[in-house]
Amino acid sequence: MTQPQVIVVGNEKGGAGKSTLAIHIVAGLLHAGRRVAILDLDLRQRSMSHFFAHRAAWTAANGVTLPMPSEPDLGDGKALARADEAEQIATFERAFAEAQDADVILIDTPGGDTPLARAAHAKADQIVTPMNDSFVDFDMLGAVDPVTLELLKPSTYSEAVWEARKVRAIKEGRHAAIDWVVITNRLAVAEARNRKRLEERMLKLAKRVGFRVGPGLRDRVIYRELFPFGLTVADLSNEVRPVAVSLAHVAARQEMRNLMQSLGLDAATLPALDAAA
Repeated sequence: MTQPQVIVVGNEKGGAGKSTLAIHIVAGLLHAGRRVAILDLDLRQRSMSHFFAHRAAWTAANGVTLPMPSEPDLGDGKALARADEAEQIATFERAFAEAQDADVILIDTPGGDTPLARAAHAKADQIVTPMNDSFVDFDMLGAVDPVTLELLKPSTYSEAVWEARKVRAIKEGRHAAIDWVVITNRLAVAEARNRKRLEERMLKLAKRVGFRVGPGLRDRVIYRELFPFGLTVADLSNEVRPVAVSLAHVAARQEMRNLMQSLGLDAATLPALDAAA
């Protein structure tokens, strides 16, 4: 049996769009015909788990069939969050073992340095780190000089990922090195001078600590308005459209394709979607 690919969506900062990115990657993989298992380690919020619960309820109520991931049981998230480290890790290991029959295991991690987040990163084949289009989020990757904006040093999180990659390469060989992709998420539509400065620093840091920079999702209402139904733009079709469809939805689907391509994942075969004029 081949081992499933493990994708970890993580950083140590909340509000960067980890769960939004995670559900879109899962939806893209499902529409590409992959068997996907999900583990939501953000034990207090469980946004990804809630999303797919909404999906199951909406499709059942509307007589629609859409692909679904499997989700090993982590139990009561809030209770697990209060448990000691040993119990948390044991629960995670059991759930991870249950997911081994999937093609891809996607793990959504909390915004912080926790035992579960560290355990998940250690298992990753690919780490996807979203960040908002801002120096506020860049601080999660590296520190810059407040006067010159020159890069000073990698952040604690960057060093932690670097260490995880080094340990993985030593343990399993160079071929098993973790692929780290930083996604600029929630991009504003208008180009800005601030973004150019940010991109320059990101490229410098990428060379220094070894990540790739990929395209993310723009700050569109579309992504948020579909969440209550458990749907993404990949799920919309001429039969599945809980909201009015416009050309913006078609553009969002192309953004999603670009995201999947940048991660080196299978291109989704999306259902036909006719936008209103």
